[in-house]
Amino acid sequence: MNNLTKEEEAGLAVLENLTSNVKQIQDEVLKEILTCDANTEYLRSFLHGSSDKDLFKKSVPIGTYEDFKPYIERVANGESSEIISGRPITGFALTSGTSGGKQKLIPLNNKYVENARFLSDIRYLVLSKHIEGHNKGKGLHLLFLKPASKTPSGITFLEKFWKEMCSNIRSGQLSDWITNLSCRDSVSKVLGGPNPQLAVTIEDICNQKSWKCIIPQLWPRTKFIECIFTGQMAQHIPLLEFYGNDLPLVSRNYVSSEAFFGVNLNPLCKPQDVSYTFMPNMSYFEFIPVGEGDDTIVDLVNVKLGRHYELIVTNYAGLHRYRVGDILQVTGFYNSAPQFRFIRRQNVVLSVYLEATTEEDLLNAVTNATQLLKSSDIMLRDFTCYPHISTVPGHYVLYWELKGNKNDDIIELIETNVIVECCSVIEESLDALYRKFRSKDGSIGALEIRVVQQGTFDSLMEYFIAQGASLGQYKTPRCIKSSEALEVLENRVMACFFSDKLPHVDTTLNLCWLQIK
Repeated sequence: MNNLTKEEEAGLAVLENLTSNVKQIQDEVLKEILTCDANTEYLRSFLHGSSDKDLFKKSVPIGTYEDFKPYIERVANGESSEIISGRPITGFALTSGTSGGKQKLIPLNNKYVENARFLSDIRYLVLSKHIEGHNKGKGLHLLFLKPASKTPSGITFLEKFWKEMCSNIRSGQLSDWITNLSCRDSVSKVLGGPNPQLAVTIEDICNQKSWKCIIPQLWPRTKFIECIFTGQMAQHIPLLEFYGNDLPLVSRNYVSSEAFFGVNLNPLCKPQDVSYTFMPNMSYFEFIPVGEGDDTIVDLVNVKLGRHYELIVTNYAGLHRYRVGDILQVTGFYNSAPQFRFIRRQNVVLSVYLEATTEEDLLNAVTNATQLLKSSDIMLRDFTCYPHISTVPGHYVLYWELKGNKNDDIIELIETNVIVECCSVIEESLDALYRKFRSKDGSIGALEIRVVQQGTFDSLMEYFIAQGASLGQYKTPRCIKSSEALEVLENRVMACFFSDKLPHVDTTLNLCWLQIK
């Protein structure tokens, strides 16, 4: 353990207190929220001005965004915050819309900012405990930002632009297309004039045939890479490991537009082992058991080890018993605070017949298939899919953007049978019902992979951003639902491949299917 300052020791003591008194703190949080919000238009219809916890659980329904949307839009259009929140609404977060297909306007207030600061402090303390000197030197943050927009009431990427960056360093002058004056002034101060020697050094590194281990070569004192790699972002782990070599991958916290949830107290763990310890002072949390045959809603302190739950949150900005849409698994406890692993989004499924493929199913299947690419020095840069049902039988179509480890020329790979084999591995990895309908009944056609041009998923991101998606929260949608977004992909297809064999079928499924029918 590192030597900590008195302030850091005091901060960790706060963490110990929080995680040791979860029930008491959760009860206090709910009492505070209900006392403040009991007379809002939304809660008054259920509680009639009462702030009683038992009445809240008995009378207030579990809600989705659609239940809150009319109230939120009224506030966004200039009506009083008290429609939904006893605290003034100071702004809104616009979700990316790439998980469920629709963007959401999430109300925010000063408490959200306070929680953000608190969670940031906790993250800092955890890193201080595990990584020596993490707070010394400089950090590189790749952030996607756009100007804030008002409601009615009130990349550049290194692989693409390194040559231009070196030219700027060599001359000490920024490119003309960078027109923002404050940006130009700030970067010019960092450049400090022409630096031909540094430009040559960077060029020598970036001109290598392979970009393997490029990050520690460009930044030798890098201690870790912080990023999101849980859920659908897990597919980027091989790419991060390729660029970073042995650098630790750190996912520090679990947050959403609706609320802050938890912190990874073991930041140096392997990506597949990441769990988040819920902070009981952030919001009031409830959980619906998944796949247990019991839909009894439980509090944070009553979740069971190993079980899966759908997350419900009551926050400080007017969302009461709100379905976040995330499925979590309890992996352990830190003191009395449960630790959760993110499993998948609840509402992301792919189906062309009677089967239902979850996001987790799809990610696992694609991960299995990409193991075949390693021998060809090829990586999957990004992917998405859509259910092709305009012909019978319908079939799954996956769009893959590939990257060469040594260069970006993937023509040679396309001329081989590797992608065909990937199609078959994906089908073998999907669940028994999919395999039955694909093999025995012929109700599902052969799975297809369409390889797209380099930069296709950048173009897809630009499309969603142009539609109003948040740059800071953008995630590649795993299932395309927009015909316009589909056109972005279709216009860049290089080659198509189909599975050439039927997946195996569990013989025990036939009886089960007869019983279902």
